[in-house]
Amino acid sequence: MKQIPLAIGFEAPRTFENFLPGENALALAHLLELRPNAAPVYFWGPPGSGKTHLLQAAAHRAQRRGLRAGWFSAADPVPWEHDDDWALVVIDDCDALDADQQQAAFAIFVEATGLGIQVLAAGSVPPVDLDLREDLRTRLGWGHVFGLTPLAEPEVRAALRREADRRGTFLSDEVMDYLLRRFARDLKHLMAQLDRLDEFSLAAKRAITVPLLKQMLAEEGGA
Repeated sequence: MKQIPLAIGFEAPRTFENFLPGENALALAHLLELRPNAAPVYFWGPPGSGKTHLLQAAAHRAQRRGLRAGWFSAADPVPWEHDDDWALVVIDDCDALDADQQQAAFAIFVEATGLGIQVLAAGSVPPVDLDLREDLRTRLGWGHVFGLTPLAEPEVRAALRREADRRGTFLSDEVMDYLLRRFARDLKHLMAQLDRLDEFSLAAKRAITVPLLKQMLAEEGGA
């Protein structure tokens, strides 16, 4: 278990306020309306569809309310320890859990739901398609399940523009065109490229342009 990820460097905290729902408005509305002792919720979808953003937003909301949340993922080695004082338990990257983590996730899930603690989880595929032990797989599909869809290109452009404006950085249409042609179009990956480009621009003391972007890629071996 690890602390809920906070903003690092230029990255803004992932909240419900800065989540762009696109076709995922129903999933967002469900989280916003959650009440105590609600059924577990599982999100699935490809990279960049907003799964981790929604999980982090829920955890941040709990923390802002003075509540505690436990966060687990395939990146966390076992043992996983449960805390009865949590108001929320999150299990991310369920599709990547190894055998020991699956056992730990099952125990955490049973303890949390038995105490009426809200459980949120996410993976790349629906619960029925998860290659997990049967008891964990069925529990992940027991509550509400939402399939998430990545943002369409106009929404991705709007998100990049909004993030650049938040940083006080001008991102031209030419730079966005190049980013969308050169990189995978999932928002998480593109925001990571914006982080790199922003830092490179500050270090070089130059405005963000396509030539600067090409220079950064060439120096990093990514051209």
